[in-house]
Order: sequence, then C-alpha cells, then structure tokens
Amino acid sequence: MQGRFITFEGMDGCGKTTQLRLLAAALRAQGRDVVETVEPGGTELGQQIRRILLDPASSEMHARTELLLYFASRAQNAAQVIRPALAAGKLVLCDRFTDSTLVYQGCGRGLDAGIVRQLDAIACEGLRPDATVLIDIDRETSLARARKRNQRNGPAESRIDEESAAFHERVRRGYLALAAEEPELFLVIDGRTDVAGVSARIQDALGVALGTAGSLHV
Repeated sequence: MQGRFITFEGMDGCGKTTQLRLLAAALRAQGRDVVETVEPGGTELGQQIRRILLDPASSEMHARTELLLYFASRAQNAAQVIRPALAAGKLVLCDRFTDSTLVYQGCGRGLDAGIVRQLDAIACEGLRPDATVLIDIDRETSLARARKRNQRNGPAESRIDEESAAFHERVRRGYLALAAEEPELFLVIDGRTDVAGVSARIQDALGVALGTAGSLHV
C-alpha cells in the first residue's frame, strides 16, 4: 500500500498539534498504521536542534542561522522517519514542514523564498505532502492562546511567540497566500471554534481530498 504524507500548518496556538493527535487516534482506531512526527524535531538530533531554535535564550540568532537549523532538522527527519514510513505504506502526519519555513522565515523574517525552496530541494529531495491541513486563526487569537500555553508549559519554547504583532500578521498572510496558490493541496479550516468541531471538519475535508483515491478513509 502506498504511503501518504499529511502536514498540519498554522500559526502558534491554532490547535494543529491537538488536531493531528486526534486524527492519528481516529485513524489508528480504524486499523491504519500512522506515524506522527514534528518539525523541528521528529528525531533525537532534531529535538536537540528544536531546543536551540525555540529557546528564548537564542534571541540573538541570525535569521540565516535559524533557516539553516530548521532545514538541518528537516533533512534528518525526512531521511530517518518520513521516507522510510512512506516506503512501508504508512500514513505520516507531520506537525509543520517546509510551508512553515516559507512563512515564518520567508514572510516573517524577510528571507528570499527562492533560497528557502533551494534549501528544501537539498534537505528534502522533492518530498512533498499529499495534503496540507492549514488551521487558520487570527493574530489576536494566536497570540492569546500561545501565551496561555507558555504559562502552562513554561517559556522553554517561546522564542517565536515573542516576535512582534506585525511579524505574526505577516505569517498569517503568508499562509493564506500559499493556500491560494495551491488550493488543490491546502485544506483551510477555521480553527476558532471548538476542538470537536474543528476535528470533524478536518476529517471530512481529508476524506474528500484523499479518500476517493483509496488512500484515506476517515
């Protein structure tokens, strides 16, 4: 059976991690073989990189350094986790992938999108999702939820959350622009409602997007 690669994207606090886990649980209940992974992270090496990237103590990190570290984590994840799982016919659900870098380091930091795509070609060697779930929330909701999360979990991964409101607005606009460029790939879901409602809409949308090809039955 051919594997399928589904990514979850969105601003911090959008609920993508929760929704990815809910989808994984639903699919496993149906007997599907599901692999969950995250960017940055996903491997032991990736987790070490993640700690550096998201630590508020890394406030002086240059934007190009940040960009390269994200792709270092992604290259390891693609080679060690994602590609082997897809080759084995598994469903891979990934919490962020290259679209995050295009909007956070591209739109947010102002780095050239062409350079981001060149690094993606080197790190991921053409690996692309079969579908991308974009959970859309407004900037105010994003920042409010991120602050609550950081109060609950501590500030260890709060560096990006501390960026300006203008930065986060650029990120949101970047996501919506990507979705408009590839409407056949992106499933845009309003993330401002209750968790169960968002989960149901994601499952419905993925069933339509991939289910007809026999690749996903939610």
